[in-house]
Amino acid sequence: MVQEYEYVDDMGDHLLESLQNQKLTDEQLQSIEEADNFRDKTIAVLKTVHDPEIPVNIWDLGLIYTLSTSDANDIDIHMTLTAPTCPIAEAIPVEVEKRLKEHLKEVGTISVELIWEPAWEKSMMSDEAKLILDMW
Repeated sequence: MVQEYEYVDDMGDHLLESLQNQKLTDEQLQSIEEADNFRDKTIAVLKTVHDPEIPVNIWDLGLIYTLSTSDANDIDIHMTLTAPTCPIAEAIPVEVEKRLKEHLKEVGTISVELIWEPAWEKSMMSDEAKLILDMW
């Protein structure tokens, strides 16, 4: 269920606006459309969500700890953030759910749970993310 959330400062408002106004590129839309199966489509959608403070998507950042899909196209995600003090911590999982519903017409139920254990660390990033962020 998509929920509303509250923000306490201008930085949070700015980050929220940035998150919600991320536009999908033609390449991202094509990647979703051309994915071979529902799980791959789901990953392609997750790759469209960027942490507004970091120029890398949440999949390549390693923020998705578990992704389960069912034969009924239900999705269960356990994810984290780079820091629990993120001013829009509540908004990112909501945006994930919103994007999945918007771009996966055949989706069943969606559960996105924000967890903090284990704590995120740089080693969880993909090689592509490390290259983009110059964190080798």
